[in-house]
Amino acid sequence: MSAITIAILEPGYRDYAAEGEVLSAHDARIVPVSADEDAASSLKQLDPVALLVRERPVTASEIDSCPNLKVIVRYGVGVDNIDLAAASARRIHVANVPDYGAENEVSEHALALYLAVQRRIPSRDREVREGRWGVGQEAPVPNRENAVLGLIGCGKIGLEVARKFRAIGFASVLGYDPYLDADTAKTHGIQIADLDTLCSEADVVSLHTPYTAETRHILDREKLGRMKPQSILINVSRGGLVDETALADCLAKNRIFGAGIDVFEHEPLDSAHPLLGTPNTVLSDHTAWYSERTVSVLQRNAAHEVERVLRGEKPRNWVNPW
Repeated sequence: MSAITIAILEPGYRDYAAEGEVLSAHDARIVPVSADEDAASSLKQLDPVALLVRERPVTASEIDSCPNLKVIVRYGVGVDNIDLAAASARRIHVANVPDYGAENEVSEHALALYLAVQRRIPSRDREVREGRWGVGQEAPVPNRENAVLGLIGCGKIGLEVARKFRAIGFASVLGYDPYLDADTAKTHGIQIADLDTLCSEADVVSLHTPYTAETRHILDREKLGRMKPQSILINVSRGGLVDETALADCLAKNRIFGAGIDVFEHEPLDSAHPLLGTPNTVLSDHTAWYSERTVSVLQRNAAHEVERVLRGEKPRNWVNPW
């Protein structure tokens, strides 16, 4: 049996031994396609039966360049970077990996970003290194007495964020999520709220919702304008949920206290991105999901989805069923 090709678009992991092990029965050849290659041309030569991808777009032309393609698997949850219509038109399965157990990593990162912003850790570090000391009330720090957490999205990660913020003293949690039922909200001590109320009353607004046409810029200029002057925005979900230009304007004019941002509408950041110059803003490189454990689980679970399709089965996490 001749080897089949599994193409890795946007390679970024240390190695692909886990995928090779899972797919060994199929004599699979794992071939990374680097970001600086013409993906469509490379894929046409490789003729892969499966694509594995992280954040980079998978376009219709790239899909069409693979005549024997059977499945596309996203390393992670969101699939807005994949042309689902083009894949569905060819009856190509698209699957994601929502079950790699990153709830702890993402929720910890959200909490870490909040504390870094609230306690002004980056600026304290920088000023100590520059010889400044005892800045004190020149740089006010908002307290957490009776603080309110506002969750936009109350799935597994959002609920874990709520638990951890309560542990450091947050008094109450507001939740905006059309899919949050009353029983779940009651069990987790979440008060269901509309988006306007959440933005107006929360001391911290934390985003944990998928990116869709409906949620794009769910925090636009008007919603950001409702936030308290001492409030903090945390985004460890998807960059397109926030109007970044409006957010940068709010931060620059001190209309909100600060922001901790791990995800951006376009990645990596352009050197002229407005959030690179805003005060009390802590940025990270789409790394909230990461730990050595999650990488291992993610790679294996993604490969298992490919393996199911090669066996003639449906993916476990099939996102474009027909």
